[in-house]
Amino acid sequence: MKQTHIQLKLFAGLAPFTPENADRVPIESGVSVEKLLLQLNIPSEKAHLIFINGVKCSLASQLKGGERVGIFPPVAGG
Repeated sequence: MKQTHIQLKLFAGLAPFTPENADRVPIESGVSVEKLLLQLNIPSEKAHLIFINGVKCSLASQLKGGERVGIFPPVAGG
């Protein structure tokens, strides 16, 4: 598989998991969001909303490289 990069933004309670190279995270083309989270030691159960290039996606969504990925944890409150 070809190695490429994504831009990763983790919000709210996930922010402490942000890697130093968040603007250029290396990935294998075709990796799922869930596998990426596993590789980065980010608990996938804390990933509630996932956006790829501004479009809502799922843990099963595959990344090709060059995407902007934003992940939000569950939101509580009222």
